Amino acid sequence: MEESDIKEKILKGSEELFMRYGVRSISMDDIARHLGVSKKTLYQHFADKDELVLMVSRSHLDRNIIQFDGIRDEAKNPIEELAKISVCMKHNMETLNPTLLYDLQKFHPKAWSEWINFKGKYLRESIVRNLNQGIADGYIRPDVNPEIMAAMRIELVQLAFNNDIFPPSRFRLAEVQEQIFDHFVFGLVTEKGKKLYQKLKEVNYQPSAT
Repeated sequence: MEESDIKEKILKGSEELFMRYGVRSISMDDIARHLGVSKKTLYQHFADKDELVLMVSRSHLDRNIIQFDGIRDEAKNPIEELAKISVCMKHNMETLNPTLLYDLQKFHPKAWSEWINFKGKYLRESIVRNLNQGIADGYIRPDVNPEIMAAMRIELVQLAFNNDIFPPSRFRLAEVQEQIFDHFVFGLVTEKGKKLYQKLKEVNYQPSAT
């Protein structure tokens, strides 16, 4: 197996474990066992767990950008883009451990800063673009301030991961994210936008392949 293939295998397998169990509870031993490789092989490609978590985070966020850009390019209008993102997020959150962001923030500051940069630049700019276009097309209320709503939306994503507010024993992350997202959209749309969003959600879009 090529060196690049081995590295990709390690990144993919590690991400699967981190998504399912969180980052803190998974050791390099767990990853080696899961992949059927030696710890020596892991350390040939990554200096330590912190570097592995960083590279997994970058890979995951890069794929998110490709996925969301694909949705943007395929969507016929801003409401269709929002409807597709809603279904895509629900799909992605089904197997995601709610402790993931907390683990990154507390134990892996380099990886956390990648998430901060992603939400502060890419996510913010994408939401502002979508809302401005929605206002121009008559789907979003003209009195909406896209910059304020973009900042709020980003914080709402993170809020859903707060186990103190939404303990996993009582709430499913995918449902929490979907409820928050729908609440966000319905607070922005005109009657025209609301009807289209509801219609498109019923179609139950499948997320683009990644």
